[in-house]
Amino acid sequence: MLVEVWTAFPAEAQPECHCFVKGQVFDNESHQPVPGATIYIKELQKGVLTDQTGTYRLENLCQGTYTLLCRIVGYREVSQQFTLEHTSEQDIYLSEESIHLRDVNVTAQRAEVLNSQNVARLDGRALEQTRGQSLGEALRALPGVTVLQTGASIAKPVIHGMHSNRILILNNGVRQEGQQWGSEHAPEIDPFVARQLTVVRGAAGVRYGSDALGGVILVEPAALPTQPGLEGSLTLAGFSNGQQGAASGQLAGAFGPESRFGWRMQGTLKRGGNLRAPNYFLDNTGSSEQNFSGTFAYRTARFRSELFYSRFATRLGIFSGAHIGSLSDLKAIFENGQPFVQSGFSYAIGRPYQDVQHDLLKVKTVWKPRAGGEWQLVAARQTDDRSEYDLHGPRNDSLRALNRPELRFQLTTYTADLVYEHKPVDGRLSGSLGLSGLYQFNIMSGRPLIPNFRTFTGGLFWIEKYRRENWEVEAGLRYDWRHMQVFRYENRVLTRPTYVFSRVSGTLGFTRYLSDRWTSRVNLGTAWRAPNVSELFSDGVHHGAASYEVGNQTLLPEVAYNLTLGSEYSGKRVKAELGIFVNTIRNYIYLKPQAEPVLTIRGAFPAFQYTQTDALYAGLDADATITIWPKLDLTTRLSYLYVQDLRQQQPLVMIPPNRWDNGLQYDFGKVGRLRNVFVGIGHLWVARQNRVPANSDFVVPPPAYQLWSAKAGATIPISQRQQLEASLTVSNLFNTVYRDYLNRFRYFSDEIGRNVALRVKYSF
Repeated sequence: MLVEVWTAFPAEAQPECHCFVKGQVFDNESHQPVPGATIYIKELQKGVLTDQTGTYRLENLCQGTYTLLCRIVGYREVSQQFTLEHTSEQDIYLSEESIHLRDVNVTAQRAEVLNSQNVARLDGRALEQTRGQSLGEALRALPGVTVLQTGASIAKPVIHGMHSNRILILNNGVRQEGQQWGSEHAPEIDPFVARQLTVVRGAAGVRYGSDALGGVILVEPAALPTQPGLEGSLTLAGFSNGQQGAASGQLAGAFGPESRFGWRMQGTLKRGGNLRAPNYFLDNTGSSEQNFSGTFAYRTARFRSELFYSRFATRLGIFSGAHIGSLSDLKAIFENGQPFVQSGFSYAIGRPYQDVQHDLLKVKTVWKPRAGGEWQLVAARQTDDRSEYDLHGPRNDSLRALNRPELRFQLTTYTADLVYEHKPVDGRLSGSLGLSGLYQFNIMSGRPLIPNFRTFTGGLFWIEKYRRENWEVEAGLRYDWRHMQVFRYENRVLTRPTYVFSRVSGTLGFTRYLSDRWTSRVNLGTAWRAPNVSELFSDGVHHGAASYEVGNQTLLPEVAYNLTLGSEYSGKRVKAELGIFVNTIRNYIYLKPQAEPVLTIRGAFPAFQYTQTDALYAGLDADATITIWPKLDLTTRLSYLYVQDLRQQQPLVMIPPNRWDNGLQYDFGKVGRLRNVFVGIGHLWVARQNRVPANSDFVVPPPAYQLWSAKAGATIPISQRQQLEASLTVSNLFNTVYRDYLNRFRYFSDEIGRNVALRVKYSF
């Protein structure tokens, strides 16, 4: 995918201006493609970035003679003239420049995603229009991605129906390790740090390790500045529903000889009160966040070292209407669907609520020997401290005054990844070899739910990529080993059961560049996942999810066999992408609803037990943008998912229903002093989930629903290096009453109503 980096505002292109120039950018010494290089036509002030294969394309050009400039940090700028009559192919070879610094951050992304995998990205204006939302809410704009909700304030991403421990999240290149096993355990990540969010749809275990059965999410920050001076931004976002406000700022710069030192500081504050369904407030659904991150780097032409630290801290109110005192009241809620607890607006966050703090410290070192190739070492330490507070505190006054959590999980993780990218062979064969390790331990306090444990994992992978003419072949193998020791009391006797799992996974992919506009991909991959401690040993009330959960100590590892097919077309008026996937999972683990709720001294709760079967996941994602009139674009996205229990020959529970998302957007371009002026309207249709096992849930799935949205925005230039971006979005435009099947609290309340969001970003 080519990313447009800027376009000035010359006179409107004439209808006959349908010429284009294309080509590839290579390293003059290694003949390896150079991704992330800027290709710029001087006379038109129009440019693009090269993609991961070093390819670029500039369209809608008039006949004439132009000057083509190519720039990237670490190489000498290349300038060459060419004459354009219809089409032109201009390959560019770059030579390294010793007085400049190579932007390793961009170059390192070569190995992040295999070209044969189905990938979706959220960046630019589309990403800016999600600022202030959680990571899960932001990603739902991408095809194939939905969210699993626990009430109105907690959302986590779902890729092709899979979530939690089947989805890996890489936060700034580090595997995110938190208490993600719970449905209400949202990722502890501030999306404001991201310049781009990338979703790999399909098994990706070879590159990233076990657990990547459903896909991978890459949270990628912007590269650090390489020129002296300061740059930064301040973003403010306000939301009408919940009267939520968010403010995030960042400041970055470079200094020292040849700007060898780079740095960035970023911080976010968020605060919101009770959210509102169309007909009532949702009691105790306020939230607050205080996040911070900092990066410092030292760079030379062949060496780079980077230190990164982030803290994510949040307090989330849990809808109090989901905690029911008796079986008769719980049954009444199931029957009438209206919460017993209703209130007005308040910013107060009382019981039940969650307090979460996640700290990440990362050191990354990159070395490029003169002989060629590249070494990369990433070491990180993470701590995840999660406290969950029940609706009812201790009856003892002195204990109540201490306000201790009923559940507290303290997870500490150490990771290290060493990757070597070898020197390309004949400019066609490239690849990498990697070694990874993880040590993790968890300490739990409060009422029993899961035991303490410690885990050791190790992995070794090898990936090679060969390109010849219009073909590209990728292949890889990986071996992973996991050792988990559990510490739990049985009849007041400490036991130490041990689980050891290991397996080989592989991938084989083909990419065919059928023409300048059309690319097709095929990828076959395997992945596996060991059962986690919650699936093996859960036994008690999970307060955040308002459920009673029971584990199964006999569970076996999940093993997935994944096939994905993809095709992309990029024409003058139509850009379309189609992805088809088939994923068979042996020993699939899921939470099965039990026939009867459970009554405890803490109240009445729906009951669930972990069980195992063989499952089939199949479906398609279709995404197209059509220019139906000059400056008027239609975007349509269709997601279809079919999931079957192969042992019982019946559907599975908690599978996302099919959905169809459409949008119309008109880009005015320049209006007076305003730039990038646009207005748009959207429509989302979500089907009823009819494929559920008989008598498998406490209530029937909710009906289908339709939601309308609207948006508008513009950019206001202040000076050559300063600008102001503003946008207004309205979700659930008509205040529709509905419930979503993937909301664990759909038993108790409606989804939130109309929400008006105003976002303003000042950048310099």
